[in-house]
Amino acid sequence: MMEQDRPNPDELLERATQHAQKEQRGHLKIFFGASPGVGKTFAMLEAAQIQKRAGIDVVVGLVETHRRAETEALLDGLPALARRPVAHRGVTVQEFDLDAALTRRPELLLVDELAHTNAPGSRHRQRWQDVLELIDAGINVYTTVNVQHLDSLNDVVAQVTGVTVRETIPDSVLDQADEISLIDLPVEELRQRLEAGKVYLPDQAQRAMTGFFRPGNLIALREMALRRTADRVDAQMRSYRREHSIHATWPVTERLIVCIGPSPFSAKLIRAAKRMAERLQAEWIVAFVETSQFSTMPPEVRSRVLSSLRLAEQLGAETVTLSGDRIADSLLRYARTRNVSKIIIGKHAGSRWSRLVRNSLLDDLIADSGDIEVCAISGEPGAPLATAQPIAPAAPVPWLAYTQAALAVGASILASLAFRDSLNPTNLLMFYLLAVVVVAMRSSQSVALFATIFSVAAFDFFCVPPYFTLAVDDWQYLVTFGVIVTVGAIISGLTGRTRNQAAYAVDREARTQALYRLTKEMAGETRAFDAARRATAISSEIFDAKVVVFLEDEPGKISFRRRTTDFLPVPQTEEGTAQWVFDHGQKAGRGMDTLPGATALYLPLKGAESVVGVMAVILPTITGTPEQQHLLDNFASQTALAIERARATATAREAQLQVATEQVRSGLLSAVSHDLRTPLASITGAATTLLSQRENLSAETQNELLESIAQEAERLSRLVNNLLEMTRLESGAVSVNRDWHPLEEIVGAALRRVATQLGDRRVVIDLPAHLPPVSVDDVLIEQLFLNLFENAAKYTPPGSLIQLRARPDRAGLLIELSDSGPGFAPGDEKLVWEKFYRGTSTGTRGAGLGLAICRSIVVAHGGTVEAANQPTGGALIRIWLPLGGNPPKVPPGA
Repeated sequence: MMEQDRPNPDELLERATQHAQKEQRGHLKIFFGASPGVGKTFAMLEAAQIQKRAGIDVVVGLVETHRRAETEALLDGLPALARRPVAHRGVTVQEFDLDAALTRRPELLLVDELAHTNAPGSRHRQRWQDVLELIDAGINVYTTVNVQHLDSLNDVVAQVTGVTVRETIPDSVLDQADEISLIDLPVEELRQRLEAGKVYLPDQAQRAMTGFFRPGNLIALREMALRRTADRVDAQMRSYRREHSIHATWPVTERLIVCIGPSPFSAKLIRAAKRMAERLQAEWIVAFVETSQFSTMPPEVRSRVLSSLRLAEQLGAETVTLSGDRIADSLLRYARTRNVSKIIIGKHAGSRWSRLVRNSLLDDLIADSGDIEVCAISGEPGAPLATAQPIAPAAPVPWLAYTQAALAVGASILASLAFRDSLNPTNLLMFYLLAVVVVAMRSSQSVALFATIFSVAAFDFFCVPPYFTLAVDDWQYLVTFGVIVTVGAIISGLTGRTRNQAAYAVDREARTQALYRLTKEMAGETRAFDAARRATAISSEIFDAKVVVFLEDEPGKISFRRRTTDFLPVPQTEEGTAQWVFDHGQKAGRGMDTLPGATALYLPLKGAESVVGVMAVILPTITGTPEQQHLLDNFASQTALAIERARATATAREAQLQVATEQVRSGLLSAVSHDLRTPLASITGAATTLLSQRENLSAETQNELLESIAQEAERLSRLVNNLLEMTRLESGAVSVNRDWHPLEEIVGAALRRVATQLGDRRVVIDLPAHLPPVSVDDVLIEQLFLNLFENAAKYTPPGSLIQLRARPDRAGLLIELSDSGPGFAPGDEKLVWEKFYRGTSTGTRGAGLGLAICRSIVVAHGGTVEAANQPTGGALIRIWLPLGGNPPKVPPGA
């Protein structure tokens, strides 16, 4: 029992995520009413005055008082934003100033009439979009709306009242509200307010009472408002019980799927499905099955599908596009994968005769649906389209195709006349049937039917007695004629369908190839800028459009670079549009409801974690075909993933670099700490002894301590110098100052500096007598020999032999240093040149930088180094340096 009462971890995580997101957004309160005049604005202002008295910063963004004295009185003491004047059709319209509100950022903003349509040129098409942007910016908003403006109830309101409301808001806006206050007024009291002139002027009030404000209409609207508010309260109660784990079991959630097509009644079907999903508390999906015939439909019909899918998304549905020639099979297959409980479709308006020929979609679904319920909703006329669709011009008559069909039948006539005396009419009929098949394979169905009827008439006229007349002696020929027409119709239908399927397959193949090409070519891009540039080039070619991708110039900021705006296909003034799309992750611009006046369509590049950029596209047409829109969305998604992948790769490289840097740092600390600590400890010990016990120490002991201090200080100095030298060499701060120097002088200077470390070791220098000067940086090469001799002294016993040989070799100078020590351990020949590597020998002291500095010096001179073991034992270091040309000639007597 305790196990069942334990909260679900995933649910707790989701609740915490939602709470965190809610904390960042502003608070939205909607004053909800059944009709104008119920007092929504009045109630909103009363609540605002209460908030003001509580010390809240309340600002009026826009409030319509309609010259009602009691409403205007509540505005006293409330500061208001200036309205933004917009010129439209010769009239100046005063609109809500969204930018001023975002700049002012009050604690509470009052914005009346949520469903209002903004004047052209505004950032958003409707005011509810302005409010959502304010909420996203963290500003609390009070607003008002009536029930007839809800999108899902639009057709129901039109059916009840006879008035089609043009200004609507998506139901999802109401669902996002943190608080809904129902402003209810009995019907008779509302009509009394109307008669008293408290809602409209007297003349307008009289017309309203006989129209929209009829008692029946008001009762129906009031019921809708109460039901919608009750649904909201019920949802809040379920959320409360879920958050407090009151229910111990998981309820079975229903899921609906509504199938739409290019029908003008798809919008009504979507709204009905939305209401049903709310009543059943179910998830809902809007599906469109793209058949091979869809690509042959007029563009305005295909655009209608796109508009329906957008409407479904606004109403909160999940949308999906399926493919297949059998709609029922595709729909049922997808429904079963999503565990759908109900399928909603529109009633088939075909005649009974058409149903006798083939089953309707409803019949096919019922036959194969199994446990899935199928609901059919009527689509009576009267629900106008959301946007007017242009009338397609009549298609031109294909006279050439008809002429070719007539010629094909004419050829059949000639062939039948040639063989009429030797073949019976049944065989002659094959010539005409062949003509029908040929025409059907090459032409449209109407041309094929023309060829069929023409063939039957020609066969009757030329091949059936009596000849050269359409009359027949044998009635059985009438059966033959009917069969030929039927066969011709079937053949033309099958060939037409095959042709459509082939064109559909070619179109899908082209789209698949385009996506494959985009994915393949961007797979190897490791930089975000290169991925964006490649996506721009491919998109421009595929869509025959102007495309540009904008990435962040700085965190959270999209900007059109001034130096490149002359080459961009979009104007500098639309930089704000791109920034809005980036901030909100929604499409905007040309053909969209948001900022439709832009020259380009702006798509957010949404990655797996965030929006990574914006793609601007200027298509040849305003919005492009639905296929283009769908492919554009896919391109934007793939581009975003490629950019995100490139950034992740760069981040991984930086992380690897940081790891390597940390390893170097750790190695440096490990190697240097001991070597720094040891001489410092010796110096400190000797100096302390001298200071505290100088009187008790003999002169010889004092000298030994002073020599120890000097030796350890010199050792410490060498270590610090090596570190500094290594840093300078790796940073590129060291420049090679070449000049001509005798090699023996450089070697001698190094030996003098390292004489103390060599001690009694025997050093043999083997240089050719006539070795010419070498072009090197004498300071660096001296440091090279110094480090080599020091390294040999560390790893060889006292009294051992160290040899240095040099000879010309391959236009360069080959230098070899060998010793009689233990040599290099197997595998150390290459590692000894790495920083902080000290080999496997024990008892040696050093930071492991000497040979690393040697390698850097040789590389800076354009030479090479290698380490090896001598056959007789001991280490061998081989260095090759380029001679640097011929040395200058020394004048005689110089």
